[in-house]
Amino acid sequence: MAGERRDDIKVSVITICMNAERTIADTFESMLAQTYEGPIEYIVKDGVSTDRTLKIAESYRSRFEERGIDFKVFSEPDKGIYYAMNRGIDLTTGELIGMINADDSYEPGCISAVVNKYRETGFDLCFGDLKVVLPSGKSFIKKARYRKYTTSRDWNHPTQFVKRKIYDRFRFRCLNISDDMDLYFAVKKTDARIVVINEVLADFNIGGVSSRIPVRQIPERIKRRYMVYRINGYSRLYIFECVGFELVKFLGANFG
Repeated sequence: MAGERRDDIKVSVITICMNAERTIADTFESMLAQTYEGPIEYIVKDGVSTDRTLKIAESYRSRFEERGIDFKVFSEPDKGIYYAMNRGIDLTTGELIGMINADDSYEPGCISAVVNKYRETGFDLCFGDLKVVLPSGKSFIKKARYRKYTTSRDWNHPTQFVKRKIYDRFRFRCLNISDDMDLYFAVKKTDARIVVINEVLADFNIGGVSSRIPVRQIPERIKRRYMVYRINGYSRLYIFECVGFELVKFLGANFG
């Protein structure tokens, strides 16, 4: 695969949503703005929204068709975010799979950059830099890096694209809210080819009051993250990594 020039690489993107009427249009607009001219399959996996989410999705159908994007909407009950992601994976037919949530967005050149890197390297999994937008409107770039020492500080799930063959081996275990990190750690322990794209691929929005993290939740969040490190065979010393990460996230979400 590496070095082979192909213009027919099909990319599947999954957006899972539930009552996302306030933000999902921005996600749709970012998909329509993609510069990649190859085949794109866009799957919206809805959890039976009761607001205008599905109506908004249908209002975009003609624009996706005009853009040549294969737009598919599925609305059905599920057991939570990672069950929905697994279901979305089941529905894909692309060679590469990305996931962008309904309150985030891709940069216009995201898919093109990913496919170009895939042509060069034949990666199994890739991820890139992430623009993090704070409630205040300020933003910063969370840089992507791949190194032997495993930490989620180097990795950005909204920018991650995975070869379908890898998802045939690994799925989200639906253990807790850190399942995305768990899957990345599990893949990292194998001989999978993981590469980094050193450019901003996606924007991640830390929302307003509704997404602020109560102090009382911090111990449980630390416990969940620590469990992911431990079930993947990492040292008990990672407790310090988990404490530091959650404290920084708390400060950003509540005072950023």
